[in-house]
Amino acid sequence: MLEFINRIFGRENHSSRAVAKERLRLVLVHDRAGVSPELLQTLKSELIQVISNYMEIDEHALEVSLDSNENQVALVANIPVKKMKRTVQTETA
Repeated sequence: MLEFINRIFGRENHSSRAVAKERLRLVLVHDRAGVSPELLQTLKSELIQVISNYMEIDEHALEVSLDSNENQVALVANIPVKKMKRTVQTETA
């Protein structure tokens, strides 16, 4: 309950315990989903390529992760958009 109230007021716990707990949670989610870190990194790189055709994004702030909820795994992406592009840029050979 206290954690929920802290989230509402923007007082998230960034202690080493909380960071370690979040990392462990992510490792468990990846293990349960059967996704290797390399596959997730490849997915992130390909997402950047596709999305960059339509908008300018902050690639360094982009976050891609897997989240689990009992029987489901969700792909969660936080993609900061700097600017929308007005035209589609296609590759020419």
